[in-house]
Amino acid sequence: MSERILVLNAGSSSIKFALFAGRADGALAAELRGKVERLGGEGEPHLLARGPGGELAAERTWPASAHVDHASALRAVLELVNGALGGRRLAGVGHRVVHGGTVFDGPARVTDEVLARLQTFVPLAPLHQPHNLSPIRAVRELLPDVPQVACFDTAFHRTAPPLYQRFAIPEALHEAGLRRYGFHGLSYQHVAEALPALDPAAASGRAVALHLGNGASLCALQAGRSLGATMGFSVLDGLVMGTRCGAIDPGALLWLSAERGLRAREIEALLYDRSGLLGVSGLSADMRTLLASPDPRARLAVDLFVYRIRREVGAAAAALGGLDALVFTGGIGENAPGIRARVCRDAAWLGVELDPDANAAGGPRVSAAGSRASAWVVRADEELTIARQARALLERAPPRDREGSHVTSNPAVPAGAAALSAYGPARATVSERPLAPEEVRRIDAFWRACNYLAAGMIYLRDNPLLREPLRPEHVKHRLLGHWGASPALSFAYAHLNRLIRLRGTELLFMAGPGHGAPGVLGPVYLEGTYSEVYPDRSLDEEGLRRFFRQFSFPGGVGSHCTPETPGSIHEGGELGYVLSHACGAAFDNPDLIVAAVVGDGEAETGPLATSWHVSKFLNPIRDGAVLPILSLNGYKIDNPTLLARIGHDELDALLRGAGWTPFFVEGSEPESMHQAMAATLDRCVELIRGAQLEARRTGNAARPRWPAIVLRTPKGWTAPAELDGHRLEGSWRAHQVPIPRVKDDPARLALLERWLRSYRPEELFDASGAPVPLVREAAPRGERRMGASPHANGGVLKKALLLPDFRGYAVPVPAPGESRAENTRPLGAFLRDVMRQNPTRFRLFGPDETSSNRLDAVYEASRKLWLAERFPEDEDGGRLAPDGRVVEMLSEHTLEGMLEGYLLTGRHGLLSTYEAFVHIIDSMFNQHAKWLSICNQLSWREEIASLNLLVTSTVWRQDHNGFTHQDPGFLDVVVNKSAAVTRIYLPPDANCLLSVADHCLRSEDYVNVIVADKQAHLQYLPMDAAVTHCAKGIGIWDWASSDEGAEPDVVMACAGDVATLEALAATALLREAFPDLELRFVNVVDLFTLQPDTEHPHGLSDRDFDSLFTTDRPIIFNFHGYPWLIHRLAYRRRNHPNLHVRGYKEKGSIDTPLELAIDNQIDRFSLAMDVIDRVPRLRATGAHAKERLRNRQLAARMYAHEHGVDAPEDAGWTWPGGRLAPR
Repeated sequence: MSERILVLNAGSSSIKFALFAGRADGALAAELRGKVERLGGEGEPHLLARGPGGELAAERTWPASAHVDHASALRAVLELVNGALGGRRLAGVGHRVVHGGTVFDGPARVTDEVLARLQTFVPLAPLHQPHNLSPIRAVRELLPDVPQVACFDTAFHRTAPPLYQRFAIPEALHEAGLRRYGFHGLSYQHVAEALPALDPAAASGRAVALHLGNGASLCALQAGRSLGATMGFSVLDGLVMGTRCGAIDPGALLWLSAERGLRAREIEALLYDRSGLLGVSGLSADMRTLLASPDPRARLAVDLFVYRIRREVGAAAAALGGLDALVFTGGIGENAPGIRARVCRDAAWLGVELDPDANAAGGPRVSAAGSRASAWVVRADEELTIARQARALLERAPPRDREGSHVTSNPAVPAGAAALSAYGPARATVSERPLAPEEVRRIDAFWRACNYLAAGMIYLRDNPLLREPLRPEHVKHRLLGHWGASPALSFAYAHLNRLIRLRGTELLFMAGPGHGAPGVLGPVYLEGTYSEVYPDRSLDEEGLRRFFRQFSFPGGVGSHCTPETPGSIHEGGELGYVLSHACGAAFDNPDLIVAAVVGDGEAETGPLATSWHVSKFLNPIRDGAVLPILSLNGYKIDNPTLLARIGHDELDALLRGAGWTPFFVEGSEPESMHQAMAATLDRCVELIRGAQLEARRTGNAARPRWPAIVLRTPKGWTAPAELDGHRLEGSWRAHQVPIPRVKDDPARLALLERWLRSYRPEELFDASGAPVPLVREAAPRGERRMGASPHANGGVLKKALLLPDFRGYAVPVPAPGESRAENTRPLGAFLRDVMRQNPTRFRLFGPDETSSNRLDAVYEASRKLWLAERFPEDEDGGRLAPDGRVVEMLSEHTLEGMLEGYLLTGRHGLLSTYEAFVHIIDSMFNQHAKWLSICNQLSWREEIASLNLLVTSTVWRQDHNGFTHQDPGFLDVVVNKSAAVTRIYLPPDANCLLSVADHCLRSEDYVNVIVADKQAHLQYLPMDAAVTHCAKGIGIWDWASSDEGAEPDVVMACAGDVATLEALAATALLREAFPDLELRFVNVVDLFTLQPDTEHPHGLSDRDFDSLFTTDRPIIFNFHGYPWLIHRLAYRRRNHPNLHVRGYKEKGSIDTPLELAIDNQIDRFSLAMDVIDRVPRLRATGAHAKERLRNRQLAARMYAHEHGVDAPEDAGWTWPGGRLAPR
């Protein structure tokens, strides 16, 4: 290779570098070596480089004030290297990386995935790994086209037998990564490669290599391969080091914590930075200083250093069964002959005889000619080892588009329909097999038990464990339920359990496929949560019988993951919302991963298709993550699913285009599928944690390409293959009840029994009917269980909002109806301060309309959440930020789902949207309201914050947008739902809106719908009066009425801001025309006050209603919405026959506001004429007034058609106040 390889070895305050070139004989030779020291503010940074003969090639010193960091130093190194290259190409860059975990057993080409995975190992090597990865990222920016190779200190030790890697701890902790890794592997590999030329017999035999420096360890080598090293789980273990303690009794750590009160970080600093040679001597960590010191403490430190080596050499020789060679390397090993002499003397019993002269000369051989075991000095050259590994990898491995070598392999995928088959051994993106046989057995037992329970709850009402032959009377009379999606759901659940057990991962599970309850109820029962919530469904045979009987049974539970299901916040009854719910749950939950199973039928819905974009809203610094699991079982009720019938490349491109990194797991053979799913989940969690750790370390919230899993399994997996000659498993026929009519058909009953017994329940449940230990061990414990997650019972975690005093945002109202203000603008200021005081538990959602709806004051507290690319022009008023708490997207479905997920996990929020388009979430509102209704009946479900919907840009101010934007019918949808959870408010002005908003934000377990227009409107009530009015929900406005002390001739009522304006204007017209008219003006804020108190908790009693509205006088009710809604609410009232409602009647176009009101007869003129018609004494005497009103109405319409606006006297109307004749 004529090209050059650059090697970088970065530490906490230095970067060592070397440039290698290939010689004609194939060897590598260093053309340049150097080091940059004292980085990051530790004195004057200094760069020194030498050529191949040791001659000075470059030297540079920066002033201490320059604060040269790793990136700056690397730029200086690359500038120097570029000059040394002389126009030749740099073939690659090799890096020393301390930790490769159990994943990397050799060098790996750096990709996004590899880098993310390496980031997850930072907690295992916190002092080294971040500094090793920093130059990798810098080179990617400075030399984006140059390949990079990571070479690992741990990889060399992967050859050690499994026994040598174990601690005597539970298997779960071992699987979670608590094991012996070994370090200094690059140094030991160099020793192993150098030893054959020095002592061939020892190289093929038993050697102990000692890397002695500021960091020190030794390694037992058998024929050049590691049998284990003194450094184990961390670089802290083993020999005494410069500032590290080496081996220490774990009980000492407990003592430091319990008796000295030291926290984990303090213990870490003590053992890493203040122990070792420095700690013992109290003088220095430098062996040279200690050897030269007469201080007894220095002598003690050196003695302890040598003593620990003596013990570990003896242990290594015992493991090897003898000793053929002792090899010294590292700064002390190469340059401290006195230390070497003492070590060799201590090893004399192993056959080592020192040659004092050779030792003083520095070797390479330092043992006597007749020594039974030789001793050597090998100059450390980790950079050469890295260069060799990098060259070998780059020569044999072409660039890979998706993965790093030694991490995954992508198996060949057959062409055509075979490629889309759900059958056969697992085909997976990740090809590792991480599960020990016992773990496979444990997970498979849990999954078989889940499948048995899923089938049992569909079919059985008795004989739950088949302790006797199955008979017709054991089977339910009516078979209901859905089997098809359940096995894949419980399969995913079982493997997510493993992540929790081994890694302590905080997980929330959501089942998107419709009717997926059997696949979730089973695992929740087996983990014990179900029995804790419902003690009568106990973990025994009788409890299991009750558990089976309740499913899809009168008085029991449904086939969705309903509120009765512990661990559920997503019912899945209506498809399409699982990803948006998951995203909302992940917001502001930085440690949470939400595993969201997406059904392939669900994936065909519009809301789900759009919600793939949630990947662009999850901030890796402050939020958790969503892990989609697209469950492709191929069929809906009796049709194929679209995504299951497109090729891998197309599906891969679809998911990548939406911002995800897909990982495929496909097949039906259980053992291989368990291995593939476990490996894939391991990879996904590592990528998630890697992205989060990197973002949190750097403070850069760049948008990750989050992982997603495509899980392709047969429909109704593990069901009988055929029924009556027709395909069953893997077919649409497995969607619901796979074997129908079993009570009346003995052959089908026998088939059902064979199917149920195929899960071998006798192996899964003990004599009492409880799950056997093998099954129970597969589940986590306590709140780590997904069924017991507090995130799934958000009221447990909910904290009340800190709310500013809304009165401080009041609009001044010197007199009713004289001044104007935009009603929603003060609300924006209030919400701004709500956001400021609740920076982690309140968000505002809206479809690109926050400014349009006059709520833009919130941007003073937080900008719009935006993690995608940004253009320079965005800085000019774009108000974008990666940490924004205002969530905007042109999908009401996705926003509503995010808000629901946020609320259901214990937080607070509000969604604002145009009135015409709130209809888009009609059915989502329905589902959430039903959810709350059921939760109110469950004592264990804690109260959550209410769902608050601000409906603005209303029907009466859509004159410019036209007919399509005019629809107030969402209120009719709300009224359909339970009175226990629904509330509708129509505040007439800004102060009432503030009072209502404060109330709604404090409330729990409701859906609050607030209708308030954003345009400028007349203001009626000062704040104190507004608070009183809103508290009552309905009331007489004395200042607008003329009936005090008398029975009214007419009641003018209204609900809604525009409806109130027109009703007041009509009142003024009437009182001016008929000074003796007894008129009562009633304004309604809380719409449900119109219902009787027997139907809604806010309803007025009949007596109170009659007091306001009379029992026999005409009521003219001007309403914001469709008029029949008022009739529906008040139909039982005594005076209902005299109730005449005016509202929107589907009349509209590009109208002025007054013209639109005239078209729908809610205008002031129509209302006044209506009163004249309804009040008997005015029918004749009011004819002239009525004629004038009709003329003014016609004039208003003509003016609008001529000028395009309403006449100034109409548009600028104000309440005449004192001009009206007093009573």
